[in-house]
Amino acid sequence: MNLTLLLILPLVFSLLLLVVKGPKQVRLVALVAAVVQLGAGLFLLMQFLAERATNNAAFLFESNHTWYKALNISYHVGVDGISVAMILLTAFVVLAGVLVSWKQETMHKEFFFLLLFLSLGAYGFFISLDLFTMFFFLEVAVIPKFLLIGIWGSGKKEYSALKLALMLMAGSALVFVGLSGLYFNTSINGVHSFDLLEISKQNISPALQNLFFPFAFIGFGIFTALFPFHTWVPDGHSSAPTAASMFLAGISMKLGGYGCLRVATYLMPDAAEHYSTIIIILSCIAILYGAFATMMQTDLKYINAYSSVSHCGFVLLGIGMLTKTSINGAVMQMVSHGLMTALFFAVIGMIYDRTHTRQVAQLGGLLKVMPFISSVFVIAGLCSLGLPGLSGFVAEMTVFMGSWERAGAFYHTATIIACASIVVTAVYILRAVGSSIMGPIKNNEHLQLGDAGWNEKTAAVVLLVGILVMGIVPFWLTDLINPGTEVIIQKLGSIK
Repeated sequence: MNLTLLLILPLVFSLLLLVVKGPKQVRLVALVAAVVQLGAGLFLLMQFLAERATNNAAFLFESNHTWYKALNISYHVGVDGISVAMILLTAFVVLAGVLVSWKQETMHKEFFFLLLFLSLGAYGFFISLDLFTMFFFLEVAVIPKFLLIGIWGSGKKEYSALKLALMLMAGSALVFVGLSGLYFNTSINGVHSFDLLEISKQNISPALQNLFFPFAFIGFGIFTALFPFHTWVPDGHSSAPTAASMFLAGISMKLGGYGCLRVATYLMPDAAEHYSTIIIILSCIAILYGAFATMMQTDLKYINAYSSVSHCGFVLLGIGMLTKTSINGAVMQMVSHGLMTALFFAVIGMIYDRTHTRQVAQLGGLLKVMPFISSVFVIAGLCSLGLPGLSGFVAEMTVFMGSWERAGAFYHTATIIACASIVVTAVYILRAVGSSIMGPIKNNEHLQLGDAGWNEKTAAVVLLVGILVMGIVPFWLTDLINPGTEVIIQKLGSIK
């Protein structure tokens, strides 16, 4: 399969949006674009599995073309199982985001254009095997977020949009320093290169790795709510429109986790081991801080935003433990959290559209008037707290088991601390669900509310399918990503 198709599709459809007229036509084009992207993602999965049965190469469907010869920058793309999983996650979230935004009225054409353009940046990032090209697509995925929040957001939208943009651009600057360090300190036949596969073959001295690893890891870590650089997450999510919140939490935060794994850990394995203790400590702080901070929230969006800080801490914990099982768990957590948090934000948006409030204290008894929305809200909550049979359970358990595999009192203590957050998560999830969904109706006006429309039901089902398939038959995902994690573990060597 030609991976460039993943970039052409959102680009062509986003440009087509600019020429069509009328809200119905705009929505139809956006929906067709999202469905086609999902179809392309599923086709890629089938082609990838068929090709991998006969081809043991680390990355498949490679394409390499010179982009800027003077600096040896290439348009080099390819995918492994981890990349394919991230691409599928993106396609699911984009389709659900378009569906929940079906009734978007204010500047609808521009809204869907930016949403599709965000998917272009995500696809480009996940398929890039040239570090400069990867950085380019990382930047493509930043500016549309600023506009989506600043124009269509709510509350302190200008402040939140600016804070998000500045924080993520600061992270990008750190990433670029790290990538530049790799570029200028490696050479192939006397020529510097941004090529990820070529750099991975070089023997970079531990001293240089230790110097540039923090720039790359912290830079990407800012995107995935690395403590203490997580402060953009609650403000950004709370002010963003529903589809933007879904994309921010479901996809954008995964760009950071993917970068921490694919670039920082894979290309600088000695430094990853050297800094693993710090990464684990910061991850445990994020897990516990996010969980306890969530308990203090009364706004549904803030509850989901702060819980994202906690759940993304599991991603970084899995990466920091540097075992095959923990890294598998980190990738599974990225996929699980992407689906779960997108569903959560979608349902919160549905509730807000009808009740015009996100305050838990003002809600109650919604199950009586919104049975479908309330049921999905409960499932999303149970997934968040790790109920067996849902994606959250298999992802977090894989991280915990992989973390425990690393011998040593420090690593076992960190694992126990991370596990303890499950109790806190159960408290805030059950409290939020119980107060909002169960009990008597607190506002008589809510008696007149309607349940989900066809578009909202379809969006919820799309995400629920992913959550249930991953939770009930997780082996398909582990089989998909195992070869990719094997390559990373081989670079890391034997870590006991």
